Amino acid sequence: MNEIREIEKEYMKKRVRHFHVGDTVKVHLRVKEGERERVQVFEGTVIAMKGGSINESFTVRKISYGVGVEKVFPLHSPLIKKIDIKRKGDVRRAKLYYLRERVGKGIVVKEKVGVPGEDSEQPKPEETKVEQPKAEETKAENTEQKAENTDQKS
Repeated sequence: MNEIREIEKEYMKKRVRHFHVGDTVKVHLRVKEGERERVQVFEGTVIAMKGGSINESFTVRKISYGVGVEKVFPLHSPLIKKIDIKRKGDVRRAKLYYLRERVGKGIVVKEKVGVPGEDSEQPKPEETKVEQPKAEETKAENTEQKAENTDQKS
């Protein structure tokens, strides 16, 4: 059994982006047309992940021209150039097959906000703090300004 795992390790990718069901991903796939090779991008929501080791695969679903399209990708396939995670989804299911019956805005998966341990481009809380003056201070400033204005008019 260990011999099989050692052989499988040779064919497994070393660095695979970690994503979950519900995430919106862009899968960059190498497509060979005759002698020419190009990269085709398939963007959609991950609705299922199954298998393990070298047999691990994931299913991505998108709506193209009003028709639902699903593709199953082997995770360790040499044809997959890279996988970009566009947004993290907040779901409570392992399989999102119920999205097949949904239409319109019902297809949209909630976005996970404030995921700890991930690099986010949001500013830190201390950077966004703006000190607002107390209500008493603003009232005192307003009365001083009014007094100055009345003095200037007379």
